[in-house]
Amino acid sequence: MASITIRQLDESLKQQLRLRAASHGRSMEDEVRTILRAAAVGPAEAPPARAATRRNERVAESPVLVSKPIVPAGHKRVLLIIGGGIAAYKSLDLIRRLRERHMAVRCILTAAAQEFITPLAAGALAGERAFTDLFDAASELDVGHIRLARDTDAIVVAPATADLMAKMAGGHANDLASAVLLATNRPILIAPAMNPAMWANGATQRNLAQLMQDGVVTVGPNAGEMAEAGEAGLGRMAEPLEIASATEALFGDEGGRPLAGKRIIVTSGPTHEPIDPVRYIANRSSGRQGHAIAAAAAAAGAKVVLVSGPVSIPDPPGVRIVKVESARAMFEAVETALPADCAVFAAAVADWRVATPGSEKIKKQKGKAPLPLALVENPDILATISHRKVKRPPLVVGFAAETENVIENAKAKLVRKGCDWIVANDVSPETGIMGGETNSVHLVTAAGVETWPPQSKDGVARALVARIANALTGEQA
Repeated sequence: MASITIRQLDESLKQQLRLRAASHGRSMEDEVRTILRAAAVGPAEAPPARAATRRNERVAESPVLVSKPIVPAGHKRVLLIIGGGIAAYKSLDLIRRLRERHMAVRCILTAAAQEFITPLAAGALAGERAFTDLFDAASELDVGHIRLARDTDAIVVAPATADLMAKMAGGHANDLASAVLLATNRPILIAPAMNPAMWANGATQRNLAQLMQDGVVTVGPNAGEMAEAGEAGLGRMAEPLEIASATEALFGDEGGRPLAGKRIIVTSGPTHEPIDPVRYIANRSSGRQGHAIAAAAAAAGAKVVLVSGPVSIPDPPGVRIVKVESARAMFEAVETALPADCAVFAAAVADWRVATPGSEKIKKQKGKAPLPLALVENPDILATISHRKVKRPPLVVGFAAETENVIENAKAKLVRKGCDWIVANDVSPETGIMGGETNSVHLVTAAGVETWPPQSKDGVARALVARIANALTGEQA
């Protein structure tokens, strides 16, 4: 038989031959011989396909390349990376929720994820093959992990296990999921899920801080019962609807992301200043207005850090949450979050704290008046940030919750604190604003006072964020 000269073949034919040979684990010359042998002896005696070498692996007759997904007009592309935790079963529902929101979904399953759910299940719900292996000869002939990293509009990691977060923070790339995450230049959203002790571990918190610094957005974790008997706390993966909403917030409205690339700090809620282990000084703030501002800023494309006091409302999607109790903890969290393009101080921070909180519950003594509480002043977060010489945000917005002389007091506060804007409102009990769903505010600036019509707190948030976007981009309001 004459020798086989591959290089004389047409380029397109050579490419098809190269892909077919790779899928069968043969050289191009051996593949040609196999084709000729099969043609000579007939289809009944064609050689059998190469046996699978991995668990559940099936070798196709021709390679399955990572082709660019076909996405209907107006749909966003999401690459869902499913980590190995019991919460992986929720990711199947998440695929449905994303597709309901007109998002095309591709899936990567880590090796550990495949212990909980199958690639077949994920692929069936997503509508295309799920990817699992970095060293897949079929897809890696086309450098598949790079295509997966680029042919998407965002990457969602759910569940994001402690191990996967550590790989991301450390820049590891020893499997398909971590290689894609390292190679991408697209927005990344993670939904952490792990045991509460693992979440609270210093190593996990350091990894989280690094990821936040790198621009990764988080949703959750939530508090609740764990899969392990008798375990409860912070570590449950956010629910699929929460993750889907956070994914939508990554995109915002089409063409409506005026704060893309900007960093915004928002404070929200009350602070609790302990009197003893049982009692504390607080106020009636619900955190609704601050949380709404954080959500609106995230929807406008900003990277948002929300420093929240103790509240009972859900975390807004698409923002980084730092939960604190006291005014001093809130101040430290704000300083840690700097630098920023804008800081909005909507929290109702306690002006005073007990100088020496009791280490035990203070007992009532019959016939005796309670001991007087010695109070000391808390740090003034708004004034301190406004007067910084270094890392002062270009735009600092304060809030003034007043019960009388609202505009006059707000003007005085603007000068006294040194901030750029004050959002003032009347929180007298008869208004129902403190803790309620609606708000009526005045925007006080050096240029004057604007009185906005009564509206929902979400409406106030959207209007304020629009003004912030105008200010930061140099446009006239």
